Amino acid sequence: MRVRRRAQALVIALVLGLSPVLSAAPASAGEVWNYPEFPYQPTTYTEPYRGQFHFSSQQGWMNDPNGLVYANGEYHFFYQHNPHGLAWDTMHWGHATSPDLVHWTQKPIALEPDVHPGTLFSGGGVVDKDNTSGLRTGSDDPIVVFANTDGVSVYYSNDNGRTFQAYDKGRKRIDIPVQSRDPKVTWDAAHKQWVMVVWSENDGGNHGNGVEIYTSPNLLDWTHAGRYSADWLFECPDLFQIPVDGDPNRKKWVLTTASGKYVVGDFDGTGFHADDADPQLMDFGSNYAGGTFYAAQTFNNAPEGRIVQMAWQGGNVGSTWTGNASFPAELGLVSTPEGPRITRTPVDALSSLASGRKEVKKQSVKEGGANPFKGIQADTYEISATVDVARSTAQRIAFGLHVRSDGTADRTVVYDKAAGTLDGHPVGLENGKLDLRLLVDRGQLEVFANGGQYSLSDNVNFDSAAGSQGIRLYAQGGTAKLDGAVFRRLNSSWGTGRSTLETDLGDRWNAVSGSWTDVSGGKQGRGSGNGFYLSTRTGGDGTYQGDVSLDTAQAAGLTFRADDKGAGYTVNVDTEGKVKLWRPGRDIATYDTPIAAGSTHHLKVTTEGSRIRVFLDNGTDPVIDATDDTYAGGRYGANVFNGTATLQNLDTGGAGLDAFPTAKWAPTAGTWTTATDGLHGSSTGDGFYLSERTGDDFTYEGGLSVTNGTATGLTFRANDKGEGYTATLDTSGQVKLWRPGKDLATHDTPVAEGRTYHVKVRAEGDRIRVWLGDDATPVIDTTDGTYRSGRFGVNAYHGNIVAQHLRIG
Repeated sequence: MRVRRRAQALVIALVLGLSPVLSAAPASAGEVWNYPEFPYQPTTYTEPYRGQFHFSSQQGWMNDPNGLVYANGEYHFFYQHNPHGLAWDTMHWGHATSPDLVHWTQKPIALEPDVHPGTLFSGGGVVDKDNTSGLRTGSDDPIVVFANTDGVSVYYSNDNGRTFQAYDKGRKRIDIPVQSRDPKVTWDAAHKQWVMVVWSENDGGNHGNGVEIYTSPNLLDWTHAGRYSADWLFECPDLFQIPVDGDPNRKKWVLTTASGKYVVGDFDGTGFHADDADPQLMDFGSNYAGGTFYAAQTFNNAPEGRIVQMAWQGGNVGSTWTGNASFPAELGLVSTPEGPRITRTPVDALSSLASGRKEVKKQSVKEGGANPFKGIQADTYEISATVDVARSTAQRIAFGLHVRSDGTADRTVVYDKAAGTLDGHPVGLENGKLDLRLLVDRGQLEVFANGGQYSLSDNVNFDSAAGSQGIRLYAQGGTAKLDGAVFRRLNSSWGTGRSTLETDLGDRWNAVSGSWTDVSGGKQGRGSGNGFYLSTRTGGDGTYQGDVSLDTAQAAGLTFRADDKGAGYTVNVDTEGKVKLWRPGRDIATYDTPIAAGSTHHLKVTTEGSRIRVFLDNGTDPVIDATDDTYAGGRYGANVFNGTATLQNLDTGGAGLDAFPTAKWAPTAGTWTTATDGLHGSSTGDGFYLSERTGDDFTYEGGLSVTNGTATGLTFRANDKGEGYTATLDTSGQVKLWRPGKDLATHDTPVAEGRTYHVKVRAEGDRIRVWLGDDATPVIDTTDGTYRSGRFGVNAYHGNIVAQHLRIG
C-alpha cells in the first residue's frame, strides 16, 4: 500500500503533546555491506500509549502487515516500515518473530532499499515447504515473499528470515502495464498450484478497482488467469480458503480488501466467483489508511490450518513510534440466514499473559446503582461478560474504561437496546443475550461479540496513571441483567526474546551487571568494571565459543561455569595485549598477543573436568591449556570490562569454521565472525581474512557464498596485507582471477546471491587453474609469475559473504 500523508503522524504527536524523539528528516536507504541493519534505540516498551500485548515497531513508522508466515517453528510478522522517522517514507520491510503470536521480538530489517531492488511496498509471503521453487539451499524451508509496483518481484530467505535475496536480481516476474501493487499468494490444493491476487487499477481499459489473478506451479513463473473487478476492492487484497462452520470437508474461498470488506465464493483454478457480489465488513474500526483497522493480512502455513489475521492500526502514536498491529485473531466462517459470515476471535495464546482473575457474579445493575467492578483497578486487561438483554429494561448498557473518581472515562463501550447496536454498529444476540469481550491495552481497544461476528478495533490513548484505572458497568433508563463476567489482567508480552544475538542457548538471559542492548552486530555490553550477561542454561564439560568485538572496552569475553552473579570462569581478549583466563581472585593463565581496540576475535573454550583450553581466531592449537577445579559447572554468559563491546554467535556446539590447520587467522579489513555455518565476512571494499598457513604449489578449495552484495573469493600466495592472487565469484555474473592492478582472466557464468558454490584453485609454478562446481574442466587456465608463495585466506568485496570447508592439498 502507498501512503501519501507523510506528516500526519508527526502532527498527531504534536497535538497530543508528545515530544518526537526521531527527527522528521527523510528516511535513509541501506548499504549492502552492513545488511541487515538494526537501527533501533533501546526501549523497555513501557512508554505512554505503547501497547503491552499489541505489536508495535521498536522505533519508527509502521503500516501494512506484509508476508505473514509460520516458518521453521515460529511466526514471522513483516510490515511496511520507515525505521528512521515517525512518518511514511522510504519503505523497508520490518520484521518481528514470535513463538505463539503473543510474545513478539523485534528483528533486523528484512527488505531494505538499495540492498534489495524494486519498490518495496506491500506484499505477501509463503513457506515453500515442498521446494516447488527450487530455491532451498539448506535445511530450513524457504520463505518466499513478493513485492514491487506495476508488476511483481520475488525475494527469498533460506535462513529463516535473517537475510533475503532478490530472485533474478529483482527483475519483475510479472509485468503489469497499469498501476498495481500488493501481491498476495496462497496455495490452491485442489488444483495443485500457487495463486496470486494483485490489486490493479484496470478494468477493460478503464480505470477501476479489482485484482489480477495469476497461477504458478513454482512461485517463479506466473500465468495470468483472470481478473475480479469491484469498486470496493481497493489495495491490499487477501485470498484464502476456510472451512464453513469448522467442517474441513466444506470450504469456501474469501476475498478481502484493505478496508476489511470481503466476499465469499469459490475458486475454479482460474477465476474467483462470489456467492454474493455485495461485500460484508469484518471489523467496525475506522477502515481507511491510517485508521484503526486497515490492510489486514492472514498468515500462510499456520499450524493446524488455522487462519490467523493481523491488521494495521494507524492511530497509535508515541514518542518514538507510529502505528501498531491489531491483536492476532483467528478467523472462522459461520452459516447465518443471510449467508456465511466471517468471525474474528483473539488467539488462545493470549491467556499466557493473564493473571489476577476475578469473577463478577450474576446480578442486576440498576441505574445509579452499585458498580459490579468497584474496587478493580487495572491498566491492561480483558473482560468477558454476558448481559441478558431480553430481560433487561435498560435502554443503554455501558462499560466505562479507565474511569476516574469524577466519573469520566477514557473510553465507553455502549450497547443501545432500541437500536440493537454496540458502539454504534449492529450486533446480533444469542438467545436474547449479548456475549461481549473487551481487550484493553495502553493504546488499543478491541471489542468482540456475537461469537466473533462483531469485531471492532480502535486506538485509544488510555491514561495509565493509578487514578485513571477504574472500570465501571452501568445502566441507563432501567436495569441491566448481568449473567456474569470475568476480569483478567493482561501482563506485558515484551522482553522474552533476543533481537540480534545468535545463540543456541535460548531466549532466557539476564543482565546481571552492566548495561546490555541489542545492536546490529549482536548483544552490546557496557560496564564501568565487570559486566555480565548470563543465560539460564548451564553446563560443565563441553565447548563454548563466540565472537568478541571490542569498541571502547579494555576487555570482553566468554563466561562459563558461573553462578547467578557471574562468579565462574571468564576468558577474554584484553587490549593490554593478551588473552586471559581468570576467575574471581585469580588470573589462571594468559597468552600474550596484540589485541587492538575496535578489533573482532573468535574465542573457543573446551572444558574437560579441571582442564580448560582456549583457542583464538579459529586456530587449530590452544593458546591456553590450564587446569583449575574451583567450578565444576554453571551458567554460560558474556563479559565486558571497562567500556563497550559486542558479543555474537554464542554457541555450545562444535560447529564453526571447518578449515585446514593453521595457528590462527587475522583480518586485514572488514568484519569477520564465525557462526555455526562457517566464516562470515562483511566489507565495504576488499576485505581479507588471512591464515598464517603459507604455500607455493598446492590445491586450495572451499564453499563460497555471497549472501548479499558483490563478490567473495579464495585468496592465496598473499602477503600480510592480502596482496596476492584471488579467485573471485562475482554476482555480476563471472568467475575472476585477479591480483592487485590486473584482472588475469574471467569466465562468464551466473552467480546468485545466497547460493553456495564450490571453488577450487590449483597453483603449479606460474600456471593457475580455477574450477567451479564439479566440472572436470577448469573455467580459468592462465599463467602469471608475480607471486610465488604466500598466505591462504578468504576475500569479501562490497557485501556479506560466507566461506566454509576450506581445504589445502
